Amino acid sequence: MKAASLRLAICGAFLVFSGLTLADPQETVHRLSQKHDLGALARADQSAGGAGQVQPSLDFETYRIRIEPIFLKPRQGGVRCYDCHSMLATRLRLEPLSAGSSSWTEEQSRRNFEVVSQLVTPTEPLKSHLLLHPLAQEAGGDPLHTGGKFWASQDDPEWKMLADWVRHGDQTPPAAQARSRPAATDALDFQLFKTSVEPVFLKERSGHARCYGCHILSNRVFHLETLSPGSSDWTDEQSQRNFQGALQLVVPGDPASSRLLIHPLAPEAGGDPFHSGGRQFASPNDPDWLALAEWVRGVRTGIASESSPGAITRIYVTNSAGDTVDVIDPATNKIMQVIRGIELPHGIAFSPDGSRVYISNESESVLDVIDRRSGEILRKVSLSGRPNNIAITKDGDRVLVGIRTEPGVVDVIDTTSLKRSKSISVDGSVHNVFVTPDGKYAVSGSIENQAATIIDLQSEQAVWEVKFDSAVRPMAFEANPDGSTSRIFVQLTGLNGFAVVDFAKRAEVARIKLPDQPGGFGIAEGRTGTPSHGIGVAPDGKSLWVNSTLANAVFKYSLPELKLAGYSALPVVQTLGHSPTGAVPEWITFTPDSKIIYVSNSGAGSVSAIDTKSLKAVAVIAVGEVPKRINTLARH
Repeated sequence: MKAASLRLAICGAFLVFSGLTLADPQETVHRLSQKHDLGALARADQSAGGAGQVQPSLDFETYRIRIEPIFLKPRQGGVRCYDCHSMLATRLRLEPLSAGSSSWTEEQSRRNFEVVSQLVTPTEPLKSHLLLHPLAQEAGGDPLHTGGKFWASQDDPEWKMLADWVRHGDQTPPAAQARSRPAATDALDFQLFKTSVEPVFLKERSGHARCYGCHILSNRVFHLETLSPGSSDWTDEQSQRNFQGALQLVVPGDPASSRLLIHPLAPEAGGDPFHSGGRQFASPNDPDWLALAEWVRGVRTGIASESSPGAITRIYVTNSAGDTVDVIDPATNKIMQVIRGIELPHGIAFSPDGSRVYISNESESVLDVIDRRSGEILRKVSLSGRPNNIAITKDGDRVLVGIRTEPGVVDVIDTTSLKRSKSISVDGSVHNVFVTPDGKYAVSGSIENQAATIIDLQSEQAVWEVKFDSAVRPMAFEANPDGSTSRIFVQLTGLNGFAVVDFAKRAEVARIKLPDQPGGFGIAEGRTGTPSHGIGVAPDGKSLWVNSTLANAVFKYSLPELKLAGYSALPVVQTLGHSPTGAVPEWITFTPDSKIIYVSNSGAGSVSAIDTKSLKAVAVIAVGEVPKRINTLARH
């Protein structure tokens, strides 16, 4: 069916549904479009119908930049929302475009905004007719929309964009909003803005004009102070005014909802459809975008804040394709510190007293020793080759570093002298290394040699091994009542599940395959070779948790019987123009009380926090580029 015919068919269907009948649909369209009589009737009806005044809290600029283009988007058959809603007496009445124009003037957009606002309940997307009418009924939408159902689910990127605009509306009177604003933005630090954010506005980027060049104009929503002649920086007084202006365009704690960050971000990376200053940030991994995001989150880069000198718990995640390590406070599930300057960070471990953080650095083939509180690198310890994962002995006197290059060794780093004291030969290059629950042994896993090698930590010698038929991936350990090792659960390349090794028998005794459902992920992500990656035993020893890339979920098994207890779905990655993809889960860690499990989502750039009892996600925390190894620091 041609686009024009399909438009007429839809319009005709609307007339039948509305009880209006004319013999010729073409005549109908012609009569409806002449002088827009029905449009005027629709506006009069809206005015008389008691729909209420336009909510001033709904942001017009966000509407015009992000929402209005949805109405002009061609859908199946080339039909747009505009084609019917500019001609028919519907509740959503859009202004006709001027001849030859592909977008509305600002005056027209404001009239559209008035109409659209009547169909929205600020802060409540699921009570907003604008969002429910074109949404599939099974996803919570209205039973019928004569123009068709555009959104199959509430995960549709367009629906989420509309919902975000509506959700950040507020029925609080503007004067009250102004009075309450300082309390909402107290967490945002002026000094951090001045030192880390303001330089972004002055930065020269290849092929781009500076933000400063346009935003000194008085008609810009975000206005920057004009620099004094001959000056290359703002005075404190000017910076304070810049700071107050920036606060109007951010949602504290939420970079993804902050227009200051979204407007200059490339559309394909989740930004606004158009920014007259160009695509300043190609992705949210741009260092300058991250600087803005950390300020909005309230993150103090480097120094960790602590409410108590006593017990602390922190979740650390290494961003494997970046140069940062994010530190999450499990009490709030927000990033409270960022460690910088470690390119390609891999494994992570902690001194028993919590004063030091040890991170294997692939780019320099060193072990970085970090002061936990300041985030500063204290020492770089040279290694015998490129490192992968690490572990620390129970007494904290040695850090064990798996060396990824052949022939295969585990480097031993003395934590007193901070020097390499030995390299223990094992069967094959090392991808992962672990210490057993009783602290007596270390276990290394090799991808190339398909082996797990057990090392006696007293003699620092390999004592036995288990061979497999495919590459060895992450492992987890179950303890006997006396603390000794009972079983090792081993993930293998190509296995959507895990192998079970009896430690006393020194042999594999079983293989557990994960359920086939849920499924459907892993192919587009190119991860079918590692269908299951990330495994862990909860600190209380009562459950085993296993990631699945194919299921885009983490499965829970009870211990010791290894009975499937359920699963928790992980976030999907929405990309405009493509089907959703999986989060690509990588590693697992827990809070010390076993109540929350944390999963690093390398494909989604996030960490999921999941309640281990309800199997429900309690938070999804945005982190750096390709987060993988994740570990818990618990200082008692």
